[in-house]
Amino acid sequence: MHRFASGRRAMLLLPAAVMSAFLAGVLHGDVIELKTGQKLEGEVLKEGSDQLIIDLGVDIVRIPKTRIKSRTGATTKPQQGTDAVKQSEIYSSAKLPVRSTKELTQRFGEAVVLVKTPSGLGSGFILNERGHCVTNYHVVEQETRIAATVFHQNGEGEFVRRQINDVKIVALNPFLDLALLQIPVQKDLKFRHVYIAEEDEAQRDGDGVFAIGNPLGLERSVSQGIISNRNRNFEGLVFIQTTTEINPGNSGGPLFNMQGEVIGVTNMKLRFSEGLGFAIPVGYLKQFLNNREAFAYDKNNPNTGFRYLDPPRRKKTTTPPRNSSPKTAEK
Repeated sequence: MHRFASGRRAMLLLPAAVMSAFLAGVLHGDVIELKTGQKLEGEVLKEGSDQLIIDLGVDIVRIPKTRIKSRTGATTKPQQGTDAVKQSEIYSSAKLPVRSTKELTQRFGEAVVLVKTPSGLGSGFILNERGHCVTNYHVVEQETRIAATVFHQNGEGEFVRRQINDVKIVALNPFLDLALLQIPVQKDLKFRHVYIAEEDEAQRDGDGVFAIGNPLGLERSVSQGIISNRNRNFEGLVFIQTTTEINPGNSGGPLFNMQGEVIGVTNMKLRFSEGLGFAIPVGYLKQFLNNREAFAYDKNNPNTGFRYLDPPRRKKTTTPPRNSSPKTAEK
């Protein structure tokens, strides 16, 4: 018998019926069925290569994966008065349990799209059922003909691609390299969306992350890594540095934590290097979305939403060379 975090072993020995009755209506996490027939329900705090750490509400337990028969999403609902999802006007935030990259990719893969323009392609992710979509400004810079390829699952669980044209530009922020688009709603297709992380500070150096995007046009590619530094400064802006592979075509795609929450928008990597990718933190993204009217796109204005003008150049002055008379310098 493996020890738990508290050093007690009685928790796993409770009958399944007693455990279910004790936890009913209280927890909102995963249901773990053991090979012995017992079931545990709680929030998965951490998943390692050989074990799960689960919060049962009254105790924290470690369960070896070799003893797990199955793992499914919780069937119970949160207690009355609690709210697992926070909904803003344009995006949603949620406290989600830790899951494997495979499970999270299956759940949120449909929310990641391929953004295509006449000059190139990039990635993006959908925020709500109305089709609002985030990507990088440089993906759609100076473009008006934009299409999005959405990947949705059919009845057999396979991903089917659909290209949707006439994507609308809603807002642009060149300084933060962010753009907000809106994909036309489809009568026979319901858009899946992501959840935005509530806090930047929750992420720490060394935490696991993964990205979904379309590097070099390779659709729905998944890459995994860690946060190398969550406060990397470039030209007065802070970026998340990650070992997750970022390549051309990943631009505008989501960087997820291991709860499936978007913590950044991938936008660049260092040339001639590996494992040096960068993402725009979710704090900047929220500022842009919450103040999108300030950066609203106007198709009749070529300089929409805003453009920085270069400062006037200084007048060049002629400096007389040393050991020269003023008369010589004038020639």
